[in-house]
Amino acid sequence: MTTKLTKNNSLLEQLQNKIYNYSNHVDYLEIRLEQSESTTISFSALQLNTINSHFSLAGSIRTCHKGGWSFVTFNNISELSNRIEEAISHAYLIGKENTQLAPIEPIQDYVVVKFGRDPRDISLEEKRQLIETYNQLLLHFDPRIQTTNVSYRDRFAITYFVNSIGSCIAQERLDVNSKFRAIACGVGSLVKQGIKYISSRTDYHTLCDIDNQVIGAAEQAIRQLEAKPVKGGQYTVLLDPYMAGVFIHEAFGHLSEADSIYENPQMKELLKLGKPIGIEKLNVIDDATIDGLSGSIKYDDEGVPGQRKYLIKNGVLTTRLHNRETSGKMRETPTGNARAINAMYPPIVRMTNTAIETGDRPVEEMIKDIDRGVYAIGSLGGQTNGEMFTFAAAEGYMIRNGKIAEAVSNITLTGNVFQTLKDIEAIGNDSTYNSGSCGKAGQAPLPVSIGSPHLMIKNVVVGGH
Repeated sequence: MTTKLTKNNSLLEQLQNKIYNYSNHVDYLEIRLEQSESTTISFSALQLNTINSHFSLAGSIRTCHKGGWSFVTFNNISELSNRIEEAISHAYLIGKENTQLAPIEPIQDYVVVKFGRDPRDISLEEKRQLIETYNQLLLHFDPRIQTTNVSYRDRFAITYFVNSIGSCIAQERLDVNSKFRAIACGVGSLVKQGIKYISSRTDYHTLCDIDNQVIGAAEQAIRQLEAKPVKGGQYTVLLDPYMAGVFIHEAFGHLSEADSIYENPQMKELLKLGKPIGIEKLNVIDDATIDGLSGSIKYDDEGVPGQRKYLIKNGVLTTRLHNRETSGKMRETPTGNARAINAMYPPIVRMTNTAIETGDRPVEEMIKDIDRGVYAIGSLGGQTNGEMFTFAAAEGYMIRNGKIAEAVSNITLTGNVFQTLKDIEAIGNDSTYNSGSCGKAGQAPLPVSIGSPHLMIKNVVVGGH
């Protein structure tokens, strides 16, 4: 059993005293300090690649003076005064304008994790045995499974945050997650993969007794080996909740992040609040308050409470995602979306749990309405370029005459996000959230969740052979 991190009141007092001593030197000052302990295990085929435990203490100072920001990191409390003075001197050199930060109320709070089974109570050997067992399940599922990549990570952290407006917040966070990838080889050079993710914010037990879910990665890879490539063309497409969630996160969610809007006149016009942007039944939220999801936070990394907000309401663009600076400069309300992957990085505008709200159509009815279409399931990733997107489905099926038909592979979806939002024909009544991670500005992986019901969309360009 490890020595567990617990709340350190003396540490909080030290940080508060430092803020008090220097807060009048700049327009704004904050200190974040993070104590963390983590375990990482990974296998590639039969090879144990990584097994380690890590303890760290690291922090950062962020200052703003006359609109100029500075950011300095430290890993020793004894350095704190020097690092604060360094950050202040840098802000003096940079600042040439007015500091514009949206006002917020100071907060004093301590946020705890509601544990199920604490992974810190589990030995490293027991964790290794569990992950090795799952790895063996994949390797032995079918002779065509040639290799695997299986990983496990748990991380518990306490982040202390104090700032010059009087906030003093300590937040515990636990993340337990595993990724299971099976890679199958077929005739010639044909290679396909299947992937499953399992995660929890509270309980190591979430990763126990999940043989069927793990094997699902191998089953997906084998199904894709046996599927024929889809014929390219324009189709009505049915997206499963995972693929639809990836679409709304990547293609639209990132466009809603105000740090890419407030100094870009073209984007300001394109994403003007009050503008109709999708069908009337379309509602898109970013909700940090849903209990237990990967992107849920009580407070963001600027001390702003996490919130539920509509990005699109009844088809109309309603809200952008903000940190305090973007909301101050755009004269909009802070949304609690300033996030960093850890205390060694500055908070930037990021999503939390982004989703399309549930509609009213059963998926069976949507399938019956499609004469010739493609059912796209899961996601292998993709890319966006402004309002244009390209995504690859993990697997899929043809839909013919209102029925699911043969399995197809190599499904890529391409289009313009704004046109696609207007081409939605039906929104399912079966919403699901999935855990994921997000990358932006060199900060990855940031825990997020994506959610959606099934979506039926017309006139989608599907790439194949």
